[in-house]
Amino acid sequence: MGTMVSVLLSLLLLLGPAVPQQTQAGSYRLSFLYTGVSRPTDSLPSFQATAHLNDQVFFHYDSKSRKAIPLDPWSQMEGIEDWEKESELQQARESIFMETLQDIMDYYKDREGSHTFQGRFGCELLNNKSSGAFWKYAYDGQNFIEFNREIPGWVPQDPAALNTKRKWEAEEVYVQRAKAYLEEECPAMLRRYLQYGKAFLDRQDPPSMSITRTPGEDTIKCWASDFYPQDIDLHWIQGGNTVEAEVRGDLLPSGNGTYLSWVSLTVSPWRTRNTVFCRIVHSSLDQPLTGLDKRQ
Repeated sequence: MGTMVSVLLSLLLLLGPAVPQQTQAGSYRLSFLYTGVSRPTDSLPSFQATAHLNDQVFFHYDSKSRKAIPLDPWSQMEGIEDWEKESELQQARESIFMETLQDIMDYYKDREGSHTFQGRFGCELLNNKSSGAFWKYAYDGQNFIEFNREIPGWVPQDPAALNTKRKWEAEEVYVQRAKAYLEEECPAMLRRYLQYGKAFLDRQDPPSMSITRTPGEDTIKCWASDFYPQDIDLHWIQGGNTVEAEVRGDLLPSGNGTYLSWVSLTVSPWRTRNTVFCRIVHSSLDQPLTGLDKRQ
């Protein structure tokens, strides 16, 4: 029991979106997303873990490779982490995480169904001071259990989580160590990572603009691509006024640490009498970008 819970203490998870939310100026976040599934496939391993620094993927681990693999630019930074030891730690976490998933399935007497157990842990720094930390789990998309630092202790949110709470609070020292990890060790780890990667997280990549029109259609799209950070204002302007976009594309990662997005507009006959411009505002730009559909 002691060994299992000791390993579990480092499995600190904060439920949230795959891409963490935009951070404030001077704010940094370290978070880990864990996912375990009862019915893996060729494309979906039984367990995978992804670490983020702010909204940037730091490293990835899964049950097929059994290796913590850093992504660029972190893979180019010597000394940021001992990746062999990190792989061993992730292997231990995988074992505990999947055991918990099986415990939940046993509680509900459903060993044959398709089930998912997820969690995310994280901590934040604002102006180099700890400004928050989180640890939550979900089962099949529903809240399962979370750690409350004020109590301190685990708060069950599912009937099966009562058993999990008893296991994870078998000894008081484990609760105190979990609290210490969230409030002390995680922020210290984040500070260490920032010594290597703060310049990358603070960079400003300006967007490029392109305007497209599908042949035979009256819809035009304005694209903003290759920008960072992710906060951007992208809209159409006509006669000096902002035109409400009919469709606004999702903010999507480009695959190289930057983002892309778009807005579309139907160019009706009455609109063609007045020039329509696309306007992009981003923190990397001294002046907004403006563009005109040349086929107007």
